[in-house]
Amino acid sequence: MIKTIINGIDTFNEWIGKASAWLVLIMVLLICYDVAMRYFFNQGSVALQELQWHLFALIFLMGGAYTLKHDGHVRVDLIHQSRFLSDRHRALINIFGILFFLMPFCILVLTTTWPFVENAFYYKEGSPDPGGLPHRYLLKGSILIAFGLIILQGIAELLRNMLKLSDQEPN
Repeated sequence: MIKTIINGIDTFNEWIGKASAWLVLIMVLLICYDVAMRYFFNQGSVALQELQWHLFALIFLMGGAYTLKHDGHVRVDLIHQSRFLSDRHRALINIFGILFFLMPFCILVLTTTWPFVENAFYYKEGSPDPGGLPHRYLLKGSILIAFGLIILQGIAELLRNMLKLSDQEPN
């Protein structure tokens, strides 16, 4: 059953990660269009520029759990990648990091961001700039979703490392 939970979370975050990767292509095309419009036709768009940074924020936020799944986050590998450590010791270090760093940080972000996001939704916050995007509160709401996904992936990683300790490698 634990392996099923791990696989379910991994599959979900894999799908989210691949979907957000497509946002990179969309963002690049929008930037090319925006640059061409500004330099060749002397026409810019505040909404288009805001959309570019909204997409960048979504790529960064929604890619966090995917990056965790693929062990792509920055970490100090002086100890973790040491050839003197066994897989069992690495699993213990990962469990410690997840329980004492990853989860508390994500919970801190969720609890401190909640009122900020709630306020944005209450007032249906949009861009303060003329011609800007009207639904900025949706972008702010994605902060909660992103850190929820990181917590989910953190649970999968915790379970995966616990299985490593019990010599039952997950699929």
